[in-house]
Amino acid sequence: MTVGIVGLGLIGGSFAKAYHEAGARVLAHNRSRSTLEFAMLSGAVDGELTRENICQCDLVLVAVYPQAALAYLEEMGPYIGSGPVVMDCCGTKRVICQGAFPLARRYGFTFLGGHPMAGTQYSGFKYARSNLYHNAPMVIVPPDFDDIVLLERAKELLAPAGFGRISITTAEKHDQMIAFTSQMAHVVSNAYIKSPTAGSHKGFSAGSYKDMTRVAWLNPGMWAELFLENSDYLLQELDIFLGSMQRYKAALEAGDREELIRLLEEGKRRKEEVDGR
Repeated sequence: MTVGIVGLGLIGGSFAKAYHEAGARVLAHNRSRSTLEFAMLSGAVDGELTRENICQCDLVLVAVYPQAALAYLEEMGPYIGSGPVVMDCCGTKRVICQGAFPLARRYGFTFLGGHPMAGTQYSGFKYARSNLYHNAPMVIVPPDFDDIVLLERAKELLAPAGFGRISITTAEKHDQMIAFTSQMAHVVSNAYIKSPTAGSHKGFSAGSYKDMTRVAWLNPGMWAELFLENSDYLLQELDIFLGSMQRYKAALEAGDREELIRLLEEGKRRKEEVDGR
């Protein structure tokens, strides 16, 4: 198998290492030449991904920001050909799919939206690891839900990464869900750490603090782009969250112990319902 990787950050770099470890030939393109050269020296990448060899790939994974992904597909579209399956790795799906599906039809290549549901608070190739995707979910947005052959091919091509579950959905449903499961967590964590009290947390913090603040350490440029592209769904979730927070605040201000217990019981019960005990 020959795999093309566009972008050698945490996501693309981890794919490169996973496929190399599985015995695939890995070709890569990266904005920073020094990172590409380091990846080749480290053995994770076998060569540069170019106009001349992209058509030789079985799978091309585009692991850059959504607008950069679209620009790359526009530039390389005439050279991809009908052989490779091209999949992006962006954190939102409507913008990339609305742009990439027409490009794929125009130039005759196969494109599926993709979102590997894995990561860390760190970014860059130096933090990439071959097991990042082991047992993690992978979301796929196909151009045609009836093309079972393509979906099975995509699953086979993704197998070396070690995903635990592959879900098939629409771009709209993906973005609605991700606003809650990922983007809200990053917004809340990033806002929470801004308390003046945070500067004195050492000696007073344990698991709760670590869990709550882990994703506050984020890539601001990337997350700002993703938030803005998904602002409609993210704003809906923020409105719900802020409404809930206002009820807790009101109970505290009123010294209403019974209301506070009710709110806490309600949240505990909801956690049990959605995640199980």
